[in-house]
Amino acid sequence: MSSLDYKKAGVDIVKADRFVDFISALSKKTKRDGNVGGIGSFGAFFRAPMKGMKDPLIVSSTDGVGTKLLVAIAQNKHDTVGIDLVAMSVNDLLCCGAEPLFFLDYFATGGLDLKISQAVMKGIVNGCVESNCALIGGETAEMPGLYKKGDYDLAGFCVGIVDRTKAITGANVKPGDTVLGLLSSGLHSNGYSLARKVFTEKELKGAWGKKLLTPTILYVKPLLKLFKAGYAKAVANITGGGFQGNIPRTLPKNVSVIIDSSSWKIPEIFNEIQKRGKVKTSVMFDTFNMGIGMTVTVAAKDAAKSIALLKANGIKSVVLGKIVKGKGEVIFN
Repeated sequence: MSSLDYKKAGVDIVKADRFVDFISALSKKTKRDGNVGGIGSFGAFFRAPMKGMKDPLIVSSTDGVGTKLLVAIAQNKHDTVGIDLVAMSVNDLLCCGAEPLFFLDYFATGGLDLKISQAVMKGIVNGCVESNCALIGGETAEMPGLYKKGDYDLAGFCVGIVDRTKAITGANVKPGDTVLGLLSSGLHSNGYSLARKVFTEKELKGAWGKKLLTPTILYVKPLLKLFKAGYAKAVANITGGGFQGNIPRTLPKNVSVIIDSSSWKIPEIFNEIQKRGKVKTSVMFDTFNMGIGMTVTVAAKDAAKSIALLKANGIKSVVLGKIVKGKGEVIFN
């Protein structure tokens, strides 16, 4: 047997170092107040902006992109899944009323392909820039044998901050309040293990795959403005588990929400999945966002003002339903 080294074993340290240099240069676009140092050290530093806060709370979230990555691989388009990665974490932080501060990524692959990895990283940076969130570190792991050639996985970690006095908990939600639905751009990053089953490999490489790859909306800037106006009482990110699995998490146990099913038009992609897979409507709403990316509960008197504020900041929303006395249920009308 010839002499063995790490590169022959499938891990190219030189290529990985080139990737780190690429990330270090690119991450400068995400610089914001609080940045201390740069990428490359054993730990990442950040100074949290606590000035003016009476009782600052650190809020954290971690998530991935799931099997949407297989659609990216089928499309050979990798510059948007990084946006999804950032969105999945920062949108969760918003449910607490928190402002995202910094982000770290984990990129795992069987063998580093610089063209693919750099495209992914550009998406992550774009997501961070759009969220005013600093990319301050991460990890690139080459694991030949665990991942086959061409495969990769992503995870993201985000930290935000909110003053305890302004944290959104849903505790003051009461019957008569209005639930707004913020429109999604499609599936966002949930339900792909089901969605991919109804399309052929050829379709995933074609027009349907392109639709499925539409990036998740980053709701950060519009919702932070809504929070500043003091309108939001509760916020839910409609991800895995759909309406039933997410909206009740943000409400008191003694109320329910009645949703007007005619208040928005369900996008074509969901109807196509349901028709092809003969999926029950209840399963569709328990799996997908069905065109509603997030919900925000506000006082009825603030609904029109909230919709106008969101529209002025690029987010379309509808009056989705209302809060009634109940037992934490989501009821479709």
